[in-house]
Amino acid sequence: MEWTETVRTAVAALNARRMRSLLTMLGILIGIAAVMLTVGLGQGAQQQITSQISALGSNLIIVTPGQSTSTGGFRGGGGSVSTLTTADAAMLADPTVAPDIAAVAPVSTTSGSLQSASTTWTSTVTGTVPAWQTVRAREVDAGRFFSTEELDQAQPVAVIGSTTAEELFPNGSPVGQTVSVNGQSFTVIGVLASAGSSLTSNEDDTVVVPLTTFAARLSTSGSANSVSSIYLSGKDGDSLSAAYQQVNTALLAAHQTTADDADFSVSTQASLVETATSITGVLTLLLGGIAGISLLVGGIGVMNIMLVSVSERVREIGLRKALGATPAVIRQQFLVEAGILGVLGGLLGVAIGILGALVLTPALGIGVAISVPATLIALAVSLGIGLVAGVYPATRAAKLAPIDALRSE
Repeated sequence: MEWTETVRTAVAALNARRMRSLLTMLGILIGIAAVMLTVGLGQGAQQQITSQISALGSNLIIVTPGQSTSTGGFRGGGGSVSTLTTADAAMLADPTVAPDIAAVAPVSTTSGSLQSASTTWTSTVTGTVPAWQTVRAREVDAGRFFSTEELDQAQPVAVIGSTTAEELFPNGSPVGQTVSVNGQSFTVIGVLASAGSSLTSNEDDTVVVPLTTFAARLSTSGSANSVSSIYLSGKDGDSLSAAYQQVNTALLAAHQTTADDADFSVSTQASLVETATSITGVLTLLLGGIAGISLLVGGIGVMNIMLVSVSERVREIGLRKALGATPAVIRQQFLVEAGILGVLGGLLGVAIGILGALVLTPALGIGVAISVPATLIALAVSLGIGLVAGVYPATRAAKLAPIDALRSE
């Protein structure tokens, strides 16, 4: 029998049992769509996390406090202050201590209640130094960033994010306007260009003020010299590992502690990306495996339907054998039917997966990554499932004796 005739006969046989064929394809359809969406969500989450980490800055090293030291000098609970200080930042800025560090920006943060002439808003307030703009790779859309002189004189000036500007000054330019931050008056001298969201916050909803001004007017810390974290920028990507080691070694020596008892932690942009990718990769694999179970169920469904089809078509098989059809031809017939069910189920599953991605992306706020290679693999898997599930029923049909098949009712 010609292949074209085999395919035509298989399509006619499936068309004669439309509802059964549709229900059989449903299992493969759901499985393919589920695997595509779960893997796509995992990849989308990885891409979003990577972009958020990249938004923090380039060649970035972040030092955060570990254990806390109380105002009385003891490590422990309430009344504690950060173990990082402006002296640590000044030390790390010394090229003889950390030669592979390009810039250092100590940072202190708090939540601020903001008020303009007609609007009240809550935002993150950051006290830092002019080098913060370089370390965090932030541009100014309007106005300017504060200067070293304004830092030294603890001037009440502020640079605000684009979201903050829209909320507080919706009808005009905020530059030159006055904004109240936790009851303290600040003059807005600049608006930052949009940077999106990072891992911890909306980078566009922020107020940045000189660190000295923050310590004098806004800080709730027990020490004027303590900082929440220290951002550092390596000279380039190739020297980032060396810069990390220099920072870690210098702080261990300055804090007179060991790596096992360190009261701070150092992380790089690369390590953050690696950790996030590892976590999302494991979750993607787990969810993809769970979704893959439905593919197995779909394959079992194809096998069951094909076995029923063999039982119903015993006389047809016997008649075809009596007219000269070989076991190979009979086996080919049922394998083609199973393969068609697999491919059609896969195509519908891919279509549902793409549609689901279009719906879930705006609904969840996470891009669902559907790639062409993944789609082709899904189709190949669906075809494979159909063929594998059809092997046993096709072999059983091919082994039927013509005389026994013709005698069956």
